[in-house]
Amino acid sequence: MFIGIDVGTSGIKVLLVDEAQKVVASHTEKLVVSRPHEGWSEQNPEDWWTATCSAIDALHASHPREVGAVRGIGLSGQQHGAVLMGRNNEVLRPCMLWNDTRAETECTVFERRFPQSRQITGNIAMPGFTAPKVLWVARHEADIFSQVRHVLLPKAWLRFRMTGDMIEDMSDASGTLWLDTGKRMWSDAALECCGLRLQHMPELCEGTAVAGRLNADLAQRWGMAERPVFAGSAGDNAAGAVGLGAVRANDAFISLGTSGVVWMTTDSYYPGGNAAIHSFCHAVPATWHQMGVTLSAAASLAWWSGIAGKSEAQLLAELPEAPQAPSPVMFAPYLSGERTPHNDGTIRGGFIGLSQSTTRAQMTQAVLEGVAFSFRDAVEGLAASGLSFQEADVIGGGSQSALWTSIIASILDVKLHRLAHGEQGGAFGAARLARIAVTNESVQDVCTPPERVASIEPDSTLNGAYRQAYLRYREIYPALRSIRTA
Repeated sequence: MFIGIDVGTSGIKVLLVDEAQKVVASHTEKLVVSRPHEGWSEQNPEDWWTATCSAIDALHASHPREVGAVRGIGLSGQQHGAVLMGRNNEVLRPCMLWNDTRAETECTVFERRFPQSRQITGNIAMPGFTAPKVLWVARHEADIFSQVRHVLLPKAWLRFRMTGDMIEDMSDASGTLWLDTGKRMWSDAALECCGLRLQHMPELCEGTAVAGRLNADLAQRWGMAERPVFAGSAGDNAAGAVGLGAVRANDAFISLGTSGVVWMTTDSYYPGGNAAIHSFCHAVPATWHQMGVTLSAAASLAWWSGIAGKSEAQLLAELPEAPQAPSPVMFAPYLSGERTPHNDGTIRGGFIGLSQSTTRAQMTQAVLEGVAFSFRDAVEGLAASGLSFQEADVIGGGSQSALWTSIIASILDVKLHRLAHGEQGGAFGAARLARIAVTNESVQDVCTPPERVASIEPDSTLNGAYRQAYLRYREIYPALRSIRTA
């Protein structure tokens, strides 16, 4: 038996997975986010600890025999958070989360101090990353910064509480801006820019490697016959990719969840350049990935549903099963700013091209197409690194819409596959990594993809029309930006 723990923003999810990779049971404990000021987003790490213990307690109560037989534990973590620890390993302040945007100025400071940062780390400095957050603390909370002895990401801190070891995997470390992503080692130069040294950092390991054992008192609490091994584990997106079997070069998937992701696995390091494409280490050895992110994917349809006063299902029912032509209306899905390719947390979206004859159905289609165009932006960013794909799996709640999937396939001009069981999330991938750490099985043998239940081909008759529509879509961002800054 294996356990996967997902340290999410809204909750801690724990999966119990058997030797046949079937989910035996799961339990989720909710978390809250503190937002004391505009743009701030924080959590108390102690809440992760309490929620994790409560979740495993619940599984132990309902499945004592299975929990007692657990041999390995894997972690999937929300990325980029900064847990600052003092001399006695105490937490010095609440953890600044991935969606905390206060450190925008510090991004400029970091890149000025470290001109090679984009080439070395593979990423543009963004407020969500860890390094700018620590710079913010150094500039605004100097007394706290002077006490810092260790900096851990959320799942690494939870590992420390459960094992006593300070260890981080390559995928999560990639989201700090302190990793030499090509060499898979901490960058002294990047750390120095933030007033840190190697001794502030956890030990690095691959996600499939053994990275500690559960403390004896916790093993006894949960009736475990032996102290389970911990895997190096993964950041949340990499753990999700492991769960989907996206571990081989050129594996690609699109996640149409609240936010959206275009992912491509690579066997070499490709710096992300200037298109706000993330270049991270994967959670499996000698493997990397590139990833584009749109901040409001399915969230855009949920927003429009609230405005229109109709359920998402009712809105989609007003549209044909497949698009006949692009909507005459366009929609910019920048409801919460945009990551790829603009790296702009303050831009906002809108409808363009409304007229007296505009219908609700046309506006709904525009929302679906706007999100698909944002995915096209990410695909274009990948192309700037010489990467492309002709087919991809599609996951997330939005993938249940055949129409939306068809629109995305046609706008990207790629074949998409819908999956039978693609919604297990990071906790399932974490459990897979735990299994590999325990058994030393090959990544390819364990990380098999879910069954594909449907394939959607792009509509060749719409290629020209959607190509022209995308060019018009590309003109929206600079226009909105000029209005905002006028």
